[in-house]
Amino acid sequence: MQLNAIQIVLVVLVSFLAGMEGILDEFHFHQPVIACTLIGLVTGNLVPCLILGGSLQMIALGWANIGAAVAPDAALASVASAIILVLGGEGKAGVTSAIAIAVPLAVAGLLLTIIVRTITTGIVHIMDKAAEEGSFRKIELWQIIAICLQGVRIAIPAAMILAVGAGPVRGMLQAMPTWLTDGLAVGGGMVVAVGYAMVINMMASKEVWPFFAIGFVLATVTQLTLIALGTIGISLALIYLTLSKSGGSNNGGGGSNTGDPVGDIIDNY
Repeated sequence: MQLNAIQIVLVVLVSFLAGMEGILDEFHFHQPVIACTLIGLVTGNLVPCLILGGSLQMIALGWANIGAAVAPDAALASVASAIILVLGGEGKAGVTSAIAIAVPLAVAGLLLTIIVRTITTGIVHIMDKAAEEGSFRKIELWQIIAICLQGVRIAIPAAMILAVGAGPVRGMLQAMPTWLTDGLAVGGGMVVAVGYAMVINMMASKEVWPFFAIGFVLATVTQLTLIALGTIGISLALIYLTLSKSGGSNNGGGGSNTGDPVGDIIDNY
């Protein structure tokens, strides 16, 4: 697929915002489901990019910066894989390959993250000197420059992929042998499964497991749409919140406060 000048500018802009949000973390443009969706929206490939973003989001839920360990770069993975998916022109059929490509891109993005953070270390010293001078204007200026560097970290690779063009990208995808594409499909599915497992491991508790079991069973009912599943989920959350408030104010009936409001209510009965 060939992109026009306006689409190219919008894709680079989305990439820039995704890079900045990787640090600001305010509007979550760096999250795969949002970054991929925005790129799909400006390029006219909303559905395939939305599917890609949703799949990558389940993987990225298990990525977190812990101590000195830096998580893989979700922003670069989302933006680059979405652009490759769009330029490849395969639509939904190319989602699997894009997911498999996204994982090594996320790891490669760590190098760019290290470079930018090394540069910003020097900027911090400049800001310290400006603080000694009492110049708030300089502090704000260098703060903006440091944040913009994070955006450039994603915008430049995105522009490079766009510069290569649709032809080479499509040729690269079509040149991949069947055994490799099948292997990437299996690997991509395993990565998604690992992402699910990591999220469940973090959320696992006696209060959460019943809701997980209910959602798992309801998801197997093919007649239920995503809107229906979302409505059921919101309803269960509202029921739980209502019972939680009731449990918090029902401690005078001899029941114990175990930290499980629903369990306390049941015990009181």
